[in-house]
Amino acid sequence: MKKTLEKNHEHQHRDHHKISLILFFVGILLFLINYLLEESVLKTIFYLVGLVLSGYHVTLEGIEGTIKETKAQKKFTPNVHILMMIAAIGAVIIGDYKEATLLIIIFAGAHYLEDYATDKSKREITKLINLNPKEARLLDDKGNVTIINASEIKKGQLLKVMVGDQVPVDGIIIDGNSAFDEASITGESIPKDKTTGEQVFGSTINKTDVVIIEASNDSGQGIFDQIIKLVSQTQENTAKRAKLIKKIEPYYVKIVLVVAPILFLLGDFAFQWGTRESFLKAMIFLTVASPCALAVADVPASLSAISNLARRGVLFKGGVHLENLAEIKAVAFDKTGTLTLGVPVVTDVYHADKVSVEDLDILVAMEENANHPLAKAIIKYFSKTNAIDLEVKNLIGVGLSATYYGNEYKIGKPTSFKNSSDIVKGETKAFELQGKTVVYFSKNDEIILVIAIQDIENESAKAANIYFRQNNIDTIMITGDAENTANMIAKNIGISKVYANVLPQNKAMIIEDLKKVYGDVLMVGDGVNDAPALASASVSMAMGLGSDVAIDVADSVLTKNNLRQLIIAHKTSRKLKMIVWQNILFSLGVILTLITLNMFGKINMPIGVLMHEGSTLIVILNSLRLLKGVKWNYETLK
Repeated sequence: MKKTLEKNHEHQHRDHHKISLILFFVGILLFLINYLLEESVLKTIFYLVGLVLSGYHVTLEGIEGTIKETKAQKKFTPNVHILMMIAAIGAVIIGDYKEATLLIIIFAGAHYLEDYATDKSKREITKLINLNPKEARLLDDKGNVTIINASEIKKGQLLKVMVGDQVPVDGIIIDGNSAFDEASITGESIPKDKTTGEQVFGSTINKTDVVIIEASNDSGQGIFDQIIKLVSQTQENTAKRAKLIKKIEPYYVKIVLVVAPILFLLGDFAFQWGTRESFLKAMIFLTVASPCALAVADVPASLSAISNLARRGVLFKGGVHLENLAEIKAVAFDKTGTLTLGVPVVTDVYHADKVSVEDLDILVAMEENANHPLAKAIIKYFSKTNAIDLEVKNLIGVGLSATYYGNEYKIGKPTSFKNSSDIVKGETKAFELQGKTVVYFSKNDEIILVIAIQDIENESAKAANIYFRQNNIDTIMITGDAENTANMIAKNIGISKVYANVLPQNKAMIIEDLKKVYGDVLMVGDGVNDAPALASASVSMAMGLGSDVAIDVADSVLTKNNLRQLIIAHKTSRKLKMIVWQNILFSLGVILTLITLNMFGKINMPIGVLMHEGSTLIVILNSLRLLKGVKWNYETLK
């Protein structure tokens, strides 16, 4: 019911906007026709009708806005529309019907263009929302397919995804393989090949073959749904500058309303301009002193930057967070899943001379029966030649054991083996000094393999570190991992400051200490244990494949787990800051120039309005440059 009412309201708003736009052009037509008419009552009527038709929309908007804000604030709270309305009425009073009509036509036209330009960035968000899947093919136990609404999908249901279909929900492929266009999630244009057991994401496009997936969650809880939720929040959370401008606007308008009659009185009695000239200059002052350009100095720029970043896989929950990112003096990174891939891999293997292909097949067979987190890394590294059926025993606190044709095999940590050669001890020590986890594989109590496993660094982490160091921003690692492991990863990436063996609650304390030293600090993390630190930081960013808690707490999200996106976000925040200040200084400069010219009688009403509204359009167009994003040279970060 609520959605229906919202849709009806939206349609009514569009219809009203179309009608007002048509009447606006009718008003312009009447204004132009007057150039063909001689001075007459009809010409005056055409000017007045043109004034009403072209300006009724912005006039009503100004009156309604003033009444609404006055009631809310419980004090007179005018907006810039009121200044223009009074100036137009003043021009009519002194008989300058042409100037009054032209004033309203230029102001209303600029208003429509401002709405169009501002909505351009919002439409990028709407496009994103429209990518949400609408239907799904539900597969029953008998293999029959039923078309259902995507919103009805439940976790565990089997869904058939045809070639060209959108994947309706996050899921795991249980049958088939295909290439998927994941541009809506990652921003990558090249389709990604996926096969049985791999995850697919809702809203992505199946490009090559039919697959069957099992829904990983209910509809509305997937990664794309989180993206829509986060991007939608951007319009509700404006930047501090925008809030400040909005806050001071009514005070500024009040000052202009007070100064205008004072200027009239001074002009008539002190400067001897004459009553008509003084009144006209007061009306021009009302027009050119209006802070239209200043009012749009921030919001269009923020929305343009945020919508552009959303397309590139960086989601901000509001302009204030993107604004704060430009001010950071230090970046604190979690290690696992942020600076590293978060998945252990086999990095080194020491082989004894007696290792056979059969021994390796037995190793893989044993690990296939294991449930410890390092098993997948070992299985992935060692290719299986023959499938071997084994009965594997899980020795709690030790590892795994199995017997095959009279030979006893064991997998476990180094401390569970008593007989190890000096060579094995040397290899083990070397690996452990590099922060790697070591696993032994023995045959009849003789160690035949020493396997080193480590969560390796995120390939993009080094580039991010170089970028921040080049920009005089310190990089710091905060991790609960062991000191040796943390220091080795930090050394490989280039991070000089490391906090290791840190408990989750202490991460937040470290962030608070860093803020005392640096001021604004960015925290980047992915886990539940990072949530307190993310909440404490000046700005926080979660990795998109991290925990829901981290994503909920953070101010922004990197959907691709690629820290190069962080570089793009920071460069965009700096460009946003630069453009907003350009807009503010330009707006104030134009206002002061026009007020000065008016005082010396160097401009008339039409020229004043044209220059004033032109400055507003220039500010908006300058803001829309952020829709193109930023460029940077990756080669400089190698």
